[in-house]
Formats: sequence, C-alpha cells, structure tokens
Amino acid sequence: MSVETGSGTEEGVAWRAPLAGSRGFWGLGVRRGVLASGIAEVRGPAACMRRDALFRRMLLAADVVAIVAAFVLTVALSRRSLQLTWAGIAAVPILVVCAKLSGLYDRDETLLRKTTLDEAPKLLQLATLCALVAWLTGGLIVHGMLDRHEAMFLWLALAGGLILARAGARALALRIAPVERCLFIGDDLSAETIRSKLTGHGGVKAEVVAHLDLDKVAPWSTDSFSESRLAEIRDLARTLDVHRAIIAPRSADAGEMLNLVRTLKAVGVRVSVLPRLLEVVGSSVEFDDLHGVTVMGVRRFDLTRSSAAFKRAFDLFGASLGLLAVSPLLAVIAVAIKLDSRGPVFFRQQRVGRHGQRFGMLKFRTMVPDAEALKDSLRHRNEAKEGLFKIAEDPRVTRVGRLLRRSALDELPQLWNIVRGEMSLVGPRPLVLDEDQRVEGWHRRRLELTPGMTGPWQILGPSRVPLKEMVAIDYLYVANWSLWTDIKILLRTVPHVLGRRGL
Repeated sequence: MSVETGSGTEEGVAWRAPLAGSRGFWGLGVRRGVLASGIAEVRGPAACMRRDALFRRMLLAADVVAIVAAFVLTVALSRRSLQLTWAGIAAVPILVVCAKLSGLYDRDETLLRKTTLDEAPKLLQLATLCALVAWLTGGLIVHGMLDRHEAMFLWLALAGGLILARAGARALALRIAPVERCLFIGDDLSAETIRSKLTGHGGVKAEVVAHLDLDKVAPWSTDSFSESRLAEIRDLARTLDVHRAIIAPRSADAGEMLNLVRTLKAVGVRVSVLPRLLEVVGSSVEFDDLHGVTVMGVRRFDLTRSSAAFKRAFDLFGASLGLLAVSPLLAVIAVAIKLDSRGPVFFRQQRVGRHGQRFGMLKFRTMVPDAEALKDSLRHRNEAKEGLFKIAEDPRVTRVGRLLRRSALDELPQLWNIVRGEMSLVGPRPLVLDEDQRVEGWHRRRLELTPGMTGPWQILGPSRVPLKEMVAIDYLYVANWSLWTDIKILLRTVPHVLGRRGL
C-alpha cells in the first residue's frame, strides 16, 4: 500500500512520491531506513521541540517587556515622585512563574492555530494580581504608595501590554518558525476540509504533507504496541519529517485510535484529533470525574433567561454607543449616496430572524435601484455555493456603494435593527427567504438566537463559505454561546474588515 503525499521542497530538493516497500503495522508502504524523497535526516520530533521552544521564548520575552514597560510608564507618567525599588525586580520572575503555572507558555505546542485572544482572560487575571500586589504592598515595589488612579493605569498598561506584546511575539514567531508538517489520518472529505482550513487563515503555519485513509488500511489489533511497531512509526516520521498527526477517528474504532495516539505521542509527534461528537454538542462541555471515570456533561442548547438578558443589555449598550459615535458619518454617507445615484438612501431587505420571524434588515443602498430585476441575468457569474449569491465585481454596485462595501460601512444602519431587538451585535447570519428554505433538520436550531450584525461566519477568511458549512457554524455558535465569545468575535471582526477580507 502507498501513502498519498503532498509536494514541496526540503533543503532545495523537490519531492513528490508515494512511499513504497513492505507492509507493516500501519498497512503502509514504508521500508525502514529508506526515504522516499531523498531526505536523509530525521527532524520530526526534534523540529517540534525547537519550534515549541521558539514560541515559549518569544512569549517569555514579550511578557518581560510588557511588565517592565507597564511599571516604567506608570512611574514616568505619575505626577508624584515615584521610583521603582530593587525589590520590584523580583516581581518580574514571580509574574513569569505565575504565567507558567497558568499554562500560558505551553498552549501553543498543542494548538495548530496560535491565538492570543483566547488566553486574554488569564492575562487579565495576571494583570489584576500584579496591580493589586503593587498597590497593597505600599513602597515594596514602587517607592511611594500608588494611589487608585495610578493602580488603575498600571492594571490597564499591564493588561493591554501583555496582550499586544504576546500577539506581536506570536506573529514574529510564526514568521520565523518553519512550516509545521502534518500527517492526516482519516477519510478523504475530512482531509480536504483540514487542508482548506490550514491555508489562507491567520495564526496557522502548517500543511498536510501526507494523507493516510483509515478505510484503506488493514485493521490492526489494539493491544500494547511493541518495539517493532514503534520502529515503523519512527520510520514514517523520519521519512515524511512529520511534526504533527491530525486524526479523524471513525465511530467504531476507539481501541485503534487510543493505540494510535499513544504510539504517536511515544515517538514525539504532536497529535490533534477531530472530535466528531463536538460537531453536534460544541466545545462548551464540562468534564466530570466520576470516581475515576471521566463523564462529559453537555450544556443546554438555548440560553438561560439571565444569559439572554446579559446578551440583550450588551447589544443595547453597544448599538446605542455606536449610533452616537457614527451619527456624523451616517449623515455624510447619506448625502454621498443621494449625489451618486437616484433612489433611496437605505435598502431594506426581508430576512429571517429569531424563531423564523421575518424582519426588514437595513443597509445603505449600494446598488442601482433595479438591482433585483438584474439578478437573474447575472446568475452565471455567481461565485458562491449552495444557494448563496455573491459576485466579486458586481456590475450593479454604484461607485459610492463599492467604497461602502469595501469598508463595510454599508452595514452601519443595522445598529438600528439591533436597538429595535430584531438583530444582535453578534449572532447567526440573517438569511434571505430563499436561503432559509434550504436549511433543514437540526441546523434550523440556529434560529434560537437573534441574528447578528457579525458572526463566526464573517471571520473565517477570504474563501466563500458554502451555505451548509455556514449554518453548521451558526449552530455551534448557539450551542457554545458566551458573552466572551461575542467579545472575541467583535474584536476579530475589526482587523478582518480593515483587511478587506471576506466582504
């Protein structure tokens, strides 16, 4: 049997070859000691360790710079004569140890996507601890006691500095680090999905260099692995220079998967698993230790009354503040639209909202007045899939409309939909009527939440998302909702829009 491999270069040597040789524990054609592409040195586990060490060192340096800079800024901008003490030097390693104990230096080695925003709650806790200690210890760290304003500034400087410094350190580390070489073990459809997710998305620097289809591999026993089996796994890692294995397990082969994961970890290959159960229940689960047996508790699907109240209050506050802030801009855009082309300033389109209720979603008009009548004549240029209608260079768009779309300013009137309770700042995508009719089965539970001005579908990257994938993403958003999830999506929407991706 052969392994399907990718193509690329390694030390200037082009390679594209199936592995051929004797069948073994994997059912693969791997001949021990023979390299299919001419790569003569094993670097997989060693490369993993060097890559992990690079991220840890970069994050450590970022934390030290952020902590020192926060204290220096607090002292320098104070109106009083504050000075840092020698005892304050000990605060830096103590905070680094606290970060280590919180797992802030070890996350990246287990993750394919390196992101700082997901660890922001822990960084805020670290900043809070540091600011409180500096405030409560009097002149131990800062000569001259900090007042509450200086303590608040120190907290803000620490929180913002840690997040920004770590984001910059990760971006630099991703540039420096080599591409993470992945072996995908699973079916063809899952392999194509993973390949698409590894390209064109931020925070990821990895590629699938080979794919092993489990359905084409001879079954193997689940007893403890032997030295010969470990040797075959080592040969595979050496041949392909594998850094990580991504496994899409089948439903009926739990024993095989357990043995496979243990074997891969034993030879120093990082392991990521696609948990098929979480495609339905989402990631918001609680692991319960039932006297030595791990039980996974799945949270309720819909929001509690208190959670719904928090989400609505967050929407009202954000939309009201947004309308006040951009009201002059709204007036300028309205005048520009009227001067550019005939027709109304606003465009109202029927969308399907919470529980299937229809509402008129507001946008600034970006097309000619008879745009809907011209839609049928342009269907042959449609770039989207499964019922969606998207054209990159739509001839119906006006000059001002093109500028508004590129900057996403045409979406601003939806703030009024949010105030009215018809939309939310973050939520499932509000579909037009014909798109909604294509959504069937349990995916319709996405309508348990109010549709959003932005959502998880908007920050996926430059590729057009098919309707089937979009509604599945919306379903998981509803299943895993939290206020912090909404805040993260809003924060990720800003650079996404500024980068003009996915508009």
